[in-house]
Amino acid sequence: MNKLRFHLLKFNFVLLFLFIFFVFWPAVLWPAPFQGGVVVLTVEGPIVPVVASYLERGIRLAEQSRATACVIRLNTPGGLYQSTQEIVGHILNARVPVVVYVSPQGGWAGSAGTFITVAAHYAAMAPGSRIGAAHPVSVAPGTQERTDVPGEKITEDAAAWIRSLAQLRGRNAEAAEQAVRESKSYSDQEALEKKLIDVRARDLDELLEKLHGKEIVLLDGQKVVVNTQNAPLRQIDMNLREKILSTLSNPEIAYLLFTLGMIGIIAEIYHPGAIFPGVLGGLCFLLGLYGLGSLDAYWGGILLLILAFGLFIAEAFVVSHGLLGTGGLVAFVLGSLLLFTGSGPGIQISPWLIALLTILFAALLALLVFVIVRGQTRKVITGREGLIGQVAVARTPLDPQGTVFCAGSLWSAISEEGQVDAGEEVEITRVEGLKLRVRKRKKNEASKPGQLTQEKIL
Repeated sequence: MNKLRFHLLKFNFVLLFLFIFFVFWPAVLWPAPFQGGVVVLTVEGPIVPVVASYLERGIRLAEQSRATACVIRLNTPGGLYQSTQEIVGHILNARVPVVVYVSPQGGWAGSAGTFITVAAHYAAMAPGSRIGAAHPVSVAPGTQERTDVPGEKITEDAAAWIRSLAQLRGRNAEAAEQAVRESKSYSDQEALEKKLIDVRARDLDELLEKLHGKEIVLLDGQKVVVNTQNAPLRQIDMNLREKILSTLSNPEIAYLLFTLGMIGIIAEIYHPGAIFPGVLGGLCFLLGLYGLGSLDAYWGGILLLILAFGLFIAEAFVVSHGLLGTGGLVAFVLGSLLLFTGSGPGIQISPWLIALLTILFAALLALLVFVIVRGQTRKVITGREGLIGQVAVARTPLDPQGTVFCAGSLWSAISEEGQVDAGEEVEITRVEGLKLRVRKRKKNEASKPGQLTQEKIL
């Protein structure tokens, strides 16, 4: 059995090593380059580090392939400020025209998406889409903006940045700045009228038709006339590595992995040697920690979650009648709520998920407390304490001292109620070292449920 566990543990560690090596190894297999055409990239969801890496790879591929243009189909509620800066930097330094197309119809370029759209060489929106609400969220949880000087500095920086981008691209700097300072949003028609974008297009074909023949000025001042007529399209999707990292960067999945990892570690502590819960829990914990780190989770929330699980563990080893577990539940709820406080839009945990996990932990905690209390109040049936109340048979007369037979052994005994004849049944009242204190067992006394008399044993 131990040998099987050893091989299972070795196999799990090999899988863990291969998975981490594959996920975090920086080398990525790039598609074979092609000449000309239009590279199409798609961003759905919040702006996180893996999205920045994906767009950088796509833009570099377009440059190497001498593509006519690189189109980014964008639909995002927002995301991390640092990742947004990286993406805008890739667009500004691109050696091919970068087109940002807010799509599909009803799509959104919120918050971080506004900066990316304004920074594009050519910006377009689908009918029914919207742009704006780009006010940065304070990175200091629980502070008021009127007194939060760092938050004001971030707002000023973001306003100056989007104003600079709009001026660079010849767009309406005032309207762009209002999207930052006043969280103003614009429909596709309003964005076109205020010159935040260049064109409206129902689909990608219409966009390429309107893009054809436009003159684009690149970073080095070179003017390029875009020729998209009959240009082949090359859709570049996220590779497997990026898809895995993108999944891990989902706030709810990262939160669940972190929670499940701690549960697995707790299970291993409760049952040492089980191996599988510990290995699986450690893997989930590391992946969840990576996801939380990539999402710039608030460390105060992470520490509160770790404290909660520590209190859950302590509840099983310290007699607190549920006080430690209750404190753990409070820490768990507070940590969950604070985890992404100050993060960008689209990076949130559903309150329903927090409530569900809290109820689950409360139920498990109640079960644990019930088992512990029941075990503490249950009559001891083993060891010397378990002898109290048992029935013994006198092997020699007790006057008052003699020998009795109990639990398969002969014991020295002292009678507390006068002389006891050999063969009489007595009840053990106390255990004093290697001697028993007994009393005569009355004839009308019945054996306790599940208790066998010595006569029956013999």
